[in-house]
Amino acid sequence: MVKTGRGARDRRGGRGRRGVGIARDWVSRREGEPVRGEETPNPRPSRFRFWLPIGVIFVGVVFDSVTPTRFTASPFFAAAPMVAAPFFTFAGTAVVALVAIATEALLRIGDGTIGRVQAVGDLITVVTVSALALGINRIVRRSGERLASARIIAEAAQRAVLPQPSERIGGLHIAARYEAAQEDAFIGGDLFAVQDTPHGVRLIVGDVRGKGMEAVETVAVLVGAFREAAEQERTLEGVAHRLDRALMREGTRRSERDAAESFTTAVLAEIPRGEGIVRLVNRGHPEPMLLESGGVVKTLEPGQFALPLGMTELGVWPDRADTAPYPEGATLLFYTDGLSEARDSDGVFYDPAQRLNGRIFPGPEELLDAVVGDVRVHTGGGSTDDMALLAVSRPGVREPKRRRIMNVVPPR
Repeated sequence: MVKTGRGARDRRGGRGRRGVGIARDWVSRREGEPVRGEETPNPRPSRFRFWLPIGVIFVGVVFDSVTPTRFTASPFFAAAPMVAAPFFTFAGTAVVALVAIATEALLRIGDGTIGRVQAVGDLITVVTVSALALGINRIVRRSGERLASARIIAEAAQRAVLPQPSERIGGLHIAARYEAAQEDAFIGGDLFAVQDTPHGVRLIVGDVRGKGMEAVETVAVLVGAFREAAEQERTLEGVAHRLDRALMREGTRRSERDAAESFTTAVLAEIPRGEGIVRLVNRGHPEPMLLESGGVVKTLEPGQFALPLGMTELGVWPDRADTAPYPEGATLLFYTDGLSEARDSDGVFYDPAQRLNGRIFPGPEELLDAVVGDVRVHTGGGSTDDMALLAVSRPGVREPKRRRIMNVVPPR
């Protein structure tokens, strides 16, 4: 069943959601900007941070010069290397520490109090705190190195478990995006995979129940099973059945857990070559959308609702693939519920069909950039759930390589 985007309603509550247009700030690729996933060198301390410990020492000198001898400025000189420790290199922190110690000693020599007990105690305090600052700098640097190493390992795990699909597969233009709700997280329970097979281009987008390493393990099982089944199974329904069996085996292996509680919502698609159609099997997943070349958005609802993958013990019936037109110049958008369940400060759900209806994009990459940017605006910059997006465009015969983006913000 196909439903146009402007009239689409929330399938969970039937409640209409308002849309205010796509964000003005598009995510663009400019010259000189790092490519997504590219590591950048550690930045130098900002100008403010660079001058802050020097400023603390300067304040200490001024304080010492305008106050009587009984007042000591040693707290300022002790604070300077501590301020430098988190931001400077070990050598930089050592230089700041030496400057602070030397300044304290010269001031005590200048006012003739270097031999007094208080002056010696103040100098020892500055030296001790400087040594502690150097130790803290070492700890911070090592922690940063370990964090960088963990980041590299996490990125490698993401590429191994959830590899980025090629930009061109079977004559189609592909773009995929994984947006983790937790900062610095790289992979969770959302998944996507695209494969060119003898039956056409087949793909899956899904959302594994749960979080953490168990969800990642299930993602690996599903993606591996899909790669094999997509090549071997004659029908898309057969692919879904194979994935069901793979999840049941995984549930049996984890004997400590109830297999019925380990399930995955997913939508599978098959795009035969040259037929201008797309076949879909939806297992309890948010409905994909078809963005036509003229900007009309249609929601591809399933003819019958089915249980998610891995829940066959609760009810078994044959899958039936739905067929929908897939004209030239159109784009299919698949997503997980991290997109459709994103809320703003008033608790209003994000409605991708309504927000995208009437908009035109040059390609799938620009579409995903726009959606991700608009969700960030809608939610105020944060999201409570991971979000996986997959856009598949079917280029037209006479379609130019690039088209200019229309103004997507409605005039006020």
